[in-house]
Amino acid sequence: MIDYIKGEIAELTPAQMIMECGGIGYELHISVTTYSAFNGQREGKIFVYEVIREDAHLLFGFATKEERELFLMLTTVPGVGATTARMILSSLQPADLVNVISSGDDVSLTTIKGIGTKTAQRIIVDLKKKVKIVEGTSQADGFTSKATSEIAEGAVSALVMLGFQKNHTQKAVSQILKSNPLFTVEQVIKNALKIL
Repeated sequence: MIDYIKGEIAELTPAQMIMECGGIGYELHISVTTYSAFNGQREGKIFVYEVIREDAHLLFGFATKEERELFLMLTTVPGVGATTARMILSSLQPADLVNVISSGDDVSLTTIKGIGTKTAQRIIVDLKKKVKIVEGTSQADGFTSKATSEIAEGAVSALVMLGFQKNHTQKAVSQILKSNPLFTVEQVIKNALKIL
């Protein structure tokens, strides 16, 4: 089991990171939260969770142990797989997710793509007593100013990697950037996740 990888960040998008360590490039699936923490850095240490299946060997990466712990908790809930857990962590900061679960705010969870009322309530019932152990998590914003076209391109690319259709994501991203031209890639993605 790989606990973490420390090395050079070869590639970074809002949904994926390539971390080079010992001459090997590891492909890691990441959340927008993790992207924000590493954006602008040339090297770092990322915590890892391995998923080994018959048809795939996947690595999920997290900026903190707390984010990884939340991911693992989410995947224990029936109906919440790794992709949905990553979507939740892309839509809510870990500290916000803890607050949403602790307060029983299922409405906030249902605004996330793929989360219906029953799944949201199940997450709260299953995790309400467990989330206390990760209270107080926070992420440093890694926002950088970029040209609007680069922001749009990065947001569309990330949303396509998360499983959304390209033409729908382009329309959503364009709409968001028209009304909020100063948004960062992370803000665009989070807003797009609410409307897609």
